Amino acid sequence: MKKLFTLTILFFSLVAAAQTEDATSSEINENATFQRWAIDVGAGVHKPTRPFVDGYVSTPDLWQADLGVRYMFTRSFGVGLEFGYNNIQSDADASVAFESDYYRVGLEGIVNLGDFVNLKSASSRFGILGHGGIGVGFLTSNARTLTDATDHHLNFTAGIAPQYRVTKNIAVFTDLTIIGTTSNHYGWDGAVLGTEVRGFEGLMINASVGLTFYLGEGTDPADFAQDPIEAKVDAIAAQMEKMAIENADDDQDGVPNYLDRDNTTESGVRVDSKGRAIDMNKNGIPDDMESSLNARYASQSDVQTAINSANAANQNLIKQLINEGYVNVYFRFNSTKPTTYSLGAINTIVQYMKDHPSATATLTGFADEIGSPEYNKSLSERRAKMVSDVLAAAGIDASRLTQNGDGEDASVDKNSTDARQLVRRVTFKVN
Repeated sequence: MKKLFTLTILFFSLVAAAQTEDATSSEINENATFQRWAIDVGAGVHKPTRPFVDGYVSTPDLWQADLGVRYMFTRSFGVGLEFGYNNIQSDADASVAFESDYYRVGLEGIVNLGDFVNLKSASSRFGILGHGGIGVGFLTSNARTLTDATDHHLNFTAGIAPQYRVTKNIAVFTDLTIIGTTSNHYGWDGAVLGTEVRGFEGLMINASVGLTFYLGEGTDPADFAQDPIEAKVDAIAAQMEKMAIENADDDQDGVPNYLDRDNTTESGVRVDSKGRAIDMNKNGIPDDMESSLNARYASQSDVQTAINSANAANQNLIKQLINEGYVNVYFRFNSTKPTTYSLGAINTIVQYMKDHPSATATLTGFADEIGSPEYNKSLSERRAKMVSDVLAAAGIDASRLTQNGDGEDASVDKNSTDARQLVRRVTFKVN
């Protein structure tokens, strides 16, 4: 009796603590909504332990069933109305046969124990409830002295129910409940006890499995609803992650991604407020790269001037410019798409091949030293193939074109961004 009384006191202490915790939570999130109503249906085995006169087998036996309707005031605390039934029979080999039926109804307090052990932080599908309360019971028996009357009990219950959420509105549960009774005039076997038993002398243990059905409006059942504090922390974390993504600067040009209209500008090239490379003369070449290009190769305008002069004076000069590396197609880092300012070089090759129908051309691709040699070899081959495809699309017979890749060009300073731009290219040899 003392143990059951202590367990009841402990249970209602947890109820009080849960009310205090949820009062604080509601101050944080007054608009939190969840499904408050639930119906629990379960069945299983039971073990009535006392009082008995004779003839009962002490092992757990079928059948007992339970129906409960509950309402959660908060995520952690609620109340429930419970209806239970136990069928108690003697052992088949017992000298005295009996069969008793025990009906009970009670009002219980419900505590969501998952909140106290941080179970929801580990999984959104597992939960655990504690319940306990007071009610009345009715014992009838068809084979003993309790034949035409009913023994009325006052009972106290305490139990624990682990849960697993199957769908949004359905959960599976197991339940272990201890039932203590008072005012027993008859034993569970229907035999008269002689004198009324004082205190919690009636004891029964129920073990059940069953289903919970959640009702009402809300995003989640109260049993599995997220703590408002955790929800707010998750929302802030999501906002911070979004800000981090938006304010990232992939091309390191000082303009965040969400404002950058060209997120592939070369490192060290000055850009405008939209992340576009500055090109004051509108020739398609970033101003900060023109000096580097002119340091080793003729500029686009110089090549065009030389071509125009050669057309008037000597066609061999065009061939010389091409073969000596003054006409090249350039690429961005790790790209097989020719830069816009390389279209003039491609046009020069197309015009030369059309002016000389018997001429053939060899296209050789190169890459800078960033990356593995194997990858750069493949990249240089793909760059040569891309330019060959452009020439073929422009009307040059593919049989007149040969392409290959020479991999890395190590002739420039590997640590110079501008110098590396010069070796990411395709060169030509014509005859």
